[in-house]
Amino acid sequence: MKSYRKELWFEVPTRRAFINITSDVEACLLESGIREGLALVNAMHITASVFINDDESGLHHDYEKWLERLAPHQPVNQYLHNVGEDNADAHMKRQIMGREVVVAVTGGRLDFGTWERIFYGEFDGRRRKRVLVKIIGE
Repeated sequence: MKSYRKELWFEVPTRRAFINITSDVEACLLESGIREGLALVNAMHITASVFINDDESGLHHDYEKWLERLAPHQPVNQYLHNVGEDNADAHMKRQIMGREVVVAVTGGRLDFGTWERIFYGEFDGRRRKRVLVKIIGE
């Protein structure tokens, strides 16, 4: 069995964003040479997420609105975590959207459903963060 590991780095200029990283993960898979196995993709920061869904702007807008209703950024003094910080909402948004995804690798390709894509979700941007891609298989 082979194992491959790579870190992808992101520095989002805004507080929040959804970035389609499918092509980055596909490039890692090609580089790995693995044809059958599993690909793990996870955010290595507690205010960012990796998730799978459709790459449709209306859905991303809906996510933004929904997440803000569930864990509003303002007022920042509503959260105990925000003593000296302002990112408690980002931790909660990450918890909701998830830390990682695992995708089957079949025939050297990510084995997706029709509209599935991998996204990096940033909830407290404006600094460098990383995503781990770990692929195992043969």
